[in-house]
Amino acid sequence: MNKTNVDVLVSGGGIAGLIAAVGFGAIGFSVLCVDPMPASKDTPKDLRSTAFWQPACAFLDDIGLWDRFAPHAAALQVMRIIDAGGVENTPRIMRDFNAADITDGPFGWNVPNWILRRELAAHIDGLANVTMVQGAATKRVLTREGEAIVTLDNGDVVRAKLLIGADGRHSTVREALDIDAKTIRYGQRATVFAVSHPMPHDNISTEIHRTGGPFTVVPLPDRDGVHHSAIVWMETGPNVLRLAALDDDAFTAEMNERSCGILGEMTLASGRAHWPIISQFAERLTGERTALIAEAAHVVPPIGAQGLNMSLADMAALWELALANPADIGGRAMLTAYDKERHSDIRNRVMGIDMLNRASMMGAPALRNLRAGALNAMYAVTPVRKTLMRRGLNV
Repeated sequence: MNKTNVDVLVSGGGIAGLIAAVGFGAIGFSVLCVDPMPASKDTPKDLRSTAFWQPACAFLDDIGLWDRFAPHAAALQVMRIIDAGGVENTPRIMRDFNAADITDGPFGWNVPNWILRRELAAHIDGLANVTMVQGAATKRVLTREGEAIVTLDNGDVVRAKLLIGADGRHSTVREALDIDAKTIRYGQRATVFAVSHPMPHDNISTEIHRTGGPFTVVPLPDRDGVHHSAIVWMETGPNVLRLAALDDDAFTAEMNERSCGILGEMTLASGRAHWPIISQFAERLTGERTALIAEAAHVVPPIGAQGLNMSLADMAALWELALANPADIGGRAMLTAYDKERHSDIRNRVMGIDMLNRASMMGAPALRNLRAGALNAMYAVTPVRKTLMRRGLNV
């Protein structure tokens, strides 16, 4: 059994956990990040992606990561919403929300996940005060006034001034602290994959609404001169399972019908993955010597790329508090301030995205017409349109 003392222990080695480890390492803290998944080699065949909004990019720049990601990013200049809820599966209403209306530069940038992981791993390798341990998970948590004592499932014991739970929607850290989480289920799943297509995406991210949930097309950088996009296709659970059982040719045919041909004939450029859609938020974000971030704190449907951007807002808040008073890392005052800053925003965003998701699922023609009318109304009033865009960016 090994015993380790660190300033910060990050439980969870997904993208959010790795960014948190880099952030605290960047300001001089000793950091250990543990991930239950063994080391893997992500490849360009996995073209799933993450969209970073402007505030998230500013935080990534502060901690020295954005220069690594930027060369591999596709700009998101326009957020296009298409309502295809008429009798035929064709666009009947199309509205563009352009970043130029509210800010200089695009809303944000989209980066393939395999590149994020590659660049994060390379960056961590260059930080002497950050250690990554893969194939080890948090098993038990004991906290007291001055430290958190964490036992890993490999028998190692880690003592930390601050424990960060970044271990997902089924967080062991959250459960160990007996923090309740409210969960909303929709009977809905998402299928994610990447496609190539003949028409350029022109840095436009598109949500196509019909029934079951949005079909979202997010720009990726071109590869080998070929245009690519990432797709998140939300549908009722049974329909997603039906789609998952199709071979690639049959799936591609249904995918192209659902896409309304907005970028021409799409071709699968990756494997397909799917998971259940829920909304969830923790009743509180902190415990003794412990803070929850990312999906340990909140889960939202993949609408408007809010999930990881909310997670980065968590990290930025926690990081700024640590930067302002490093001697209080993990202390009661720091954690109280963190919960106060983030909790109400998280709850409001979860409930707002819940409403948007329920609207996107509407199947009855009268309800689809109501959704289309609401889109028109929001778009037509310039102050409302700009307020919605700023709220989405959290600026």
